[in-house]
Formats: sequence, C-alpha cells, structure tokens
Amino acid sequence: MNRVEPLVLGIETSCDETGIGIVRGRTLLSNTIASSMDEHARYGGVVPEVAARAHLEALQPAIERAVAEAGIRLADLDAVAVTSGPGLAGALMVGVGAAKALAVSLGKPLYAVNHLVGHIAADILTADSEPLEYPTVALLVSGGHTSLLLGRDLTTDVELLGETVDDAAGEAFDKVARILGLPYPGGPQIDRAAQGGDPTAIRFPRGLSRASDREKHRWDFSFSGLKTAVARWIEQREAAGEEIPLADVAVSFREAVVDVLVSKALDACAAHGVPRLLLGGGVIANRRLREVALERAAAQGVTVRIPPLSLCTDNGAMIAGLAAELIASGRPASTLAFGADSTLPVTEIQVAESGPTAVAQPHLAGSGSS
Repeated sequence: MNRVEPLVLGIETSCDETGIGIVRGRTLLSNTIASSMDEHARYGGVVPEVAARAHLEALQPAIERAVAEAGIRLADLDAVAVTSGPGLAGALMVGVGAAKALAVSLGKPLYAVNHLVGHIAADILTADSEPLEYPTVALLVSGGHTSLLLGRDLTTDVELLGETVDDAAGEAFDKVARILGLPYPGGPQIDRAAQGGDPTAIRFPRGLSRASDREKHRWDFSFSGLKTAVARWIEQREAAGEEIPLADVAVSFREAVVDVLVSKALDACAAHGVPRLLLGGGVIANRRLREVALERAAAQGVTVRIPPLSLCTDNGAMIAGLAAELIASGRPASTLAFGADSTLPVTEIQVAESGPTAVAQPHLAGSGSS
C-alpha cells in the first residue's frame, strides 16, 4: 500500500510569529512566516496583546502568500492543522479561531496539534536527510520553551523528560542583553558582543547541574539564577569603579547556557540508550550551541540532527507536517470543541481527536494517493 500523502495547511500562532505552512505528506510546499519582532523590540520583549493583534493582521495575507507559493487552491486541501498549545493564550486563540473558520468553510477536517511535538515533525520535512529514526531525544530551545523530549513515535508516544522551571534559555538571553545595555532580541546581540571575549574569564553558575539536583531535576533547566549571577557580577564591578569587560561577560554567559543545554541533552541520550539528538527552536540559530552540540555528541557517539533554521523557529510547516503524519497513521480529525491551551502537555500530541462534533475525515482528493 502506498503511503498516504495528504495536502495540509498548518497555522502556527503560539508566540510572535504568524506561520503558515503547506505540505504534501513529507514534502514541503510553502513556509510563510510573518514576524512581529520589530513591534516587540520597542518594549524589550514579547507583549502578548501586541502579538495577538499582529496575528489578526497577518493571518489572511500570510495564507494567501503560502497558497500562491505552493501553487494550490484552498479547495485542494485535504486538511487544516493548527497549534492548540502551548503558547500565549491570546495568540493561540487567534490561530485556533482562524483554523476552525477555514476548516468549516472549506468542509475540511481539522487537526489541533501540540506546538512542541511540531518541532520534532519539522525534521521530517528535510528533503535531503535520512528519515528520522526512533526513539530520539529532542532538545527544543526558544524564547518561551526549553524542553527535553523523548520521542518513541511522533504520533503516539512523546515523553517530557525535562523543562525549564523558570526562565527559558531564549528569555535569559533577552534579559541578560538588557542588563548589558543591548537591544532586543538578546541572542544575536550577545553573540556579537561575545566576539573576542574569553569564555573562561568568568565561571557563571550552571543551573540545576549539581549532584543534589539529579534526583528531582536531572533534565530540568533553570536560567533565572544565571541571569541574577550576571547582574550581581556587574553590580559588584561597577560599585568598585571597575570597567565592565563586555565581551568576557557575554561569552562567559553564553558558554554557561550552552554547557547546561548540551550536557543535559547528552545525559538524557546516555540514560535512555538513544544515540540520536534532534535540535529545534529559534535559539538553535546560535552558532556556538550548534558547534558544541556537534563536537560533544560526536565524542559520545550520538548523531545530531538539525533542521534548516527556517524550520527551527516557530512555523506553520511543522504543524502541517505533524498533522500529515497523524493522517497517514489513520488518526481521526479533532472535534470543533477544542480551544487554545497555553499549558498543553507534550504528551497530548493531538487535541480532541474524535467525537460527535468532529469535522469530516480527509478523503485525500488533493493528494491522489491511497
């Protein structure tokens, strides 16, 4: 039997990027992203109300661009997919409402899926790589999430190993950048400031990495203490009238973040006997993080997979890709009763997958596959 190759449009509005993606099975046809980052930069971080308003304004033109790029008509779709959570509640509501309206107006099935699991699905849309093998450990690092997942099967079995207990890694970059007088977003700014710095100049703390943390927080992350340590270090030098070595502070902070992320990810691989690590999320754009992960993973015999950076950040293509996998595995569509869930657990890969208010199942008219 041929693999089902459904034509799916995905909508992603969990934070500050309006993502519309279109896939046919595992083939990426369009990946359109409209970011509201410039609007948030005025406030030094993402403002939920601003993000929700930006999604409202960007959704229709983004859908039109994606459809044109994919060379299809909306009527050709086999299904619509949307991020139900986790994320910013108001932002999620915009995407969920739009997806429901689109699915009902077209008479197409709707799949409500998990944002974090979508980041794993982004890997299957990489045309020039071998298929993703299971189980795999996934390290997802962004402004809102820092999570370690164990995926045994993309559509049925994803386990949360650990997550941030306070600031996510990307959030810590933004806050430390503000402390250093650098603009938003913090990641690229700290990278620039770190050039020429000595990564061993300052030994900043590695959160939740002590032996006493292993029982309860072995694979959890904490970057709030690191942020505070940077602030206190600067305050002490300023009080003493000393000049602040910006490059040394920036590179030492970055090294602490990267060390914790990679160490915990590879520890999870070793503990579960998994020789595969998938990286995802916008912070993966950090060159130093990729370098250290590749170097240390190779020494441990772990293969690292990194999707193209355009698929690492929040995007609608990964949401469409996850839905296409669900359809191919025979999962029914979601009901129309689901809503936005800002704290949706990663174990809930698909939300409200069946019930009396479910829309019609896909007949795959657009894919021509069986």
